[in-house]
Amino acid sequence: MRIYVIGAEGQVARSLREAAAADKEIEFGFGRRPDVDLLNAVSIERAIAAFRPDVVVNPAAYTAVDKAESEPDLAFALNRDGAGVVAAAAADQGIPVIHLSTDYVFDGMKTGAYVESDPVNPQSVYGRSKLAGELAVAAANPRHVILRTSWVYAPFGGNFVRTILRLASERDRLRVVNDQVGCPTYAPDIADAIRGIAGRVAGGWQPHYAGVTHLAGPDPMTWYAFAKQITDLAASRGGRSILLDPISTSDYPTAAVRPANSQLSSAKLAAVFDVGLPPLKQSLTDCLDRLLGI
Repeated sequence: MRIYVIGAEGQVARSLREAAAADKEIEFGFGRRPDVDLLNAVSIERAIAAFRPDVVVNPAAYTAVDKAESEPDLAFALNRDGAGVVAAAAADQGIPVIHLSTDYVFDGMKTGAYVESDPVNPQSVYGRSKLAGELAVAAANPRHVILRTSWVYAPFGGNFVRTILRLASERDRLRVVNDQVGCPTYAPDIADAIRGIAGRVAGGWQPHYAGVTHLAGPDPMTWYAFAKQITDLAASRGGRSILLDPISTSDYPTAAVRPANSQLSSAKLAAVFDVGLPPLKQSLTDCLDRLLGI
């Protein structure tokens, strides 16, 4: 199987690069800037045509949630227009596209986990641009799998786990938001899931594969609870013990509005693709062991 990935340095793309090194059954190609750029449609079309993949995976996106409020044109150019170009280029080759989206397409007003059929109502430029990307992908390529994920972290890149570990090394006390709920999701787990899904869609497309599927960690929690797990596990591995203070969203204002609840149900993921993600403790332990050199 041949998989072409748009991007190479994001958390999911880098996790796929690690998977490529370990999995000799799959031949991966990676589109790196400036040669392959979401803002340059021709570069996307040429790269996909040249590699001749069985599946195209697009985890590339504008992900600076707060900065997007002041850069809406760029956010939409990458997350809507670029996503549509990738999907169309895959369609031109008669192949499916796997596209990564976000829990921030929801407004957070629901009680409990969101399912794929729940109404969307993004509250931020980032969320609106990603929703527009979902629609562009679906319009451009009937063979599309849109994977919404949540609170992505990894041993590399910019993410909550690395930020908490850095701040814990510098301070004795941290204030962490305790009224937003989501599903922390480990990028290497996402990469493993994508490989499984790619194998199915490349092996024979089925109409029920098409559409949106949620792919998120199985353990919903607040940012505060997530930080507590991070610091407790780090302390058990020789890191510093620090105090955490729970605060409300209003105590930590940001440019972008974030949903109070963005937990995702991954029941469809299991039912359609027979894919499940490990529990948070297992994935977070692996992440911290790598970050702490254990």
